[in-house]
Amino acid sequence: MKIKKLNAAHVWKQLEDSLAPRLRFTTTDRVVYYHLLRHSRLEGKLRLRFSMPWLARGSGLTPNPVRWSVRRLIARGVLRLVQRTTVGHVVDVLLPEEIRAVRLGRMASKQLLPVRDDSFNEEQDFLKRRALRNAIHEREGGLCFYCRRRLTSAMRCLDHVVPRVELQDNSYRNLVSCCVECNSHKRGRSAAELLRSLHRERRLTTVELARRFRALDALAAGKLRPQLPAARS
Repeated sequence: MKIKKLNAAHVWKQLEDSLAPRLRFTTTDRVVYYHLLRHSRLEGKLRLRFSMPWLARGSGLTPNPVRWSVRRLIARGVLRLVQRTTVGHVVDVLLPEEIRAVRLGRMASKQLLPVRDDSFNEEQDFLKRRALRNAIHEREGGLCFYCRRRLTSAMRCLDHVVPRVELQDNSYRNLVSCCVECNSHKRGRSAAELLRSLHRERRLTTVELARRFRALDALAAGKLRPQLPAARS
């Protein structure tokens, strides 16, 4: 597919005026997105293959913040995950005007109406109502998302995969059901760090660890939608 030549100044204005404020970009998110945009759309390519070490070196950041920024950008629909392998990621890098949250925000401001998505509200706050919190618990099938132990209602809680200090996101893409012990051990650490510690403690096998990382990718990509409670008549 032929990609039209872009006006870099126009894209930058869209990012700063619409995308970054609406999606509450951190400084790291801005740097990572700029770098990926530079090596994809501004060079006439939609799809980009990259490794985390390459991205960290090129953006002048350390690997862990870069890794979580990529997860946030995927979760927000800024990057479309095509493939994740042991050597890197393949993503489609979207322009600000192509990102769903920005398009819907623009439509809502023109119509002076709240943004609505009758099929599924990607931005819905799943901490707001008990029924929505229960939907996250039910999605995990009664198991801790991290250590996979069987949970009872007394020992389960909801955890922010990307800590709230980094991303104020209560959507289904950033909430999982887990045991109180994993929630306590994770605290401000990343989910990847917690999973690796569970593997070192032999609470997860190597196969289970790989499955948990795939589940994290699926969650960030919006592939683990919970079953919403039926609307009251």
